[in-house]
Amino acid sequence: VIYPPHSKLTDKEKTNICYLSFPDSNSGCLGDTQFCFRFRRSSGRKVSLCCFLDHLDRDLPVYLKKDPAYYYGYVYFRQVRDKSLKRGYFQKSLVLISKLPYVHFFRTVLKQIAPEYFEKSEAFLEAVCSDIDRWPPPVPGEILHLPIMGVVMKLRIPTYRDKPGTTQVVQNMHQADAQISVALPTVHEVDLFRCFCPVFFHIQMLWELVLLGEPLVVMAPSPSESSETVLALVSCISPLKYCSDFRPYFTIHDSEFKEYTTRTQAPPSVILGVTNPFFAKTLQHWPHIIRIGDIKLPGEVPKQMKVKKLKNLKTLDSKPGVYTSYKTYLNKDEEIIKQLQKGVQQKRPSEAQSVILRRYFLELTESFIIPLERYVASLMPLQKCISPWKSPPQLRQFSQEDFMKTLEKAGPQLTSGLKGDWIGLYRHFLKSPNFDGWFRSRQKEMTQKLEALHLEALCNENLVFWSQKHTEVETVDLVLKLKNKLLQAGREHLPVKTDTLKKLQTHIDDIILALPDDLQDILLKTGTT
Repeated sequence: VIYPPHSKLTDKEKTNICYLSFPDSNSGCLGDTQFCFRFRRSSGRKVSLCCFLDHLDRDLPVYLKKDPAYYYGYVYFRQVRDKSLKRGYFQKSLVLISKLPYVHFFRTVLKQIAPEYFEKSEAFLEAVCSDIDRWPPPVPGEILHLPIMGVVMKLRIPTYRDKPGTTQVVQNMHQADAQISVALPTVHEVDLFRCFCPVFFHIQMLWELVLLGEPLVVMAPSPSESSETVLALVSCISPLKYCSDFRPYFTIHDSEFKEYTTRTQAPPSVILGVTNPFFAKTLQHWPHIIRIGDIKLPGEVPKQMKVKKLKNLKTLDSKPGVYTSYKTYLNKDEEIIKQLQKGVQQKRPSEAQSVILRRYFLELTESFIIPLERYVASLMPLQKCISPWKSPPQLRQFSQEDFMKTLEKAGPQLTSGLKGDWIGLYRHFLKSPNFDGWFRSRQKEMTQKLEALHLEALCNENLVFWSQKHTEVETVDLVLKLKNKLLQAGREHLPVKTDTLKKLQTHIDDIILALPDDLQDILLKTGTT
């Protein structure tokens, strides 16, 4: 059953969703299980260009921006004994498909509606959808109140202006009416400490592997463990965006199965979460494999684990641990391990441990990325090079060697006490998809900034005076160029003040009015659509 019935999914998408909505038979998930998956949109599908969500996307932090090529599936699966059924079990999944990566939020929504749906069936979904239809748009930065079946969820979607590592607390207010309200502390974060607990001693190595976009497989006993661990890995390099593909839960029926498991070429830059024992054979040639047992919060400190050799990973019964021959670039940070171990001994809550771990990853990532940010900012031409009568100047080329030279005086040592081969780590990173994605978005931002400065330079000129000294042909050419500039500013959302745009429009109108009537008519009709 698909609801709303008019939702358009291709046959390939439906097949992918069906296979990904159930745990593999070996998982033995009795009772209720929640997990999430991510799948590729079919290529034949039209992507709506000026989609309403694109407008909101601009204010999101880079790691929460939606990827137009993928959908998320959020699953609530129930398996209980039922003698009245032929197979002896009731097995059903309710799946919510969305472009938005708000894992914690959709998990909460499903918890609210799935148990009742399993008892009341389709008519209940209609009631749920009429509630969802009343939700305000998902505007970043605003406190949103979302009613769902008698409960009001309160939450705030982060914006790119938020200081990384801070969460704005949504207070739980007592409401006068009878509705219960649930305040969500986050829309997208997973319980980081719980996920990394089985591989606790290797968090720094895992951070390097994710940063470098290395091929990683998470082998887990169930989809909830595989999906949470993959999401935790992807988020550990935040505020950097992980730019390769990742699949929180991946099955042998997936349409990308052949592409990702072929031995004819090197494994792709992707993080896969799997539960089927078949993958222990299929992915034996992958360079980095994380094997996790059941995720339980330890009452005691996990034992120190050595990194295991890949040749020891024969079956899915292999002991939990990290199987790889990777040598880390940075020396191990014993401090964070001690801090978390102490927390386990003192029975510190998992949320508090996650906050410590998230701050550790954030500081590590920022120490790594600040020197790059600083160098890339130096590629911007000086403001005095911007002339209203010439095209905006180009950014200078990124030179790996020039960047490496800056590290001696302004490298990560300014903000991090960690020793090790930082230079080697940078060289490797500069070849990775994560660098490519990061640099492209910086390039786009800086090019737009140059366009905006160029617009401002034009606005500060006396354009009417200029047009009086030039021929009609040159003046018409100027008007058309200025109109194009205005359209571009709107289309690309250039960082320009509204006053600047108004001023430019006034300049255009004044120039047109100074021209002969026949030209005025033509120019007033052109370039306004």
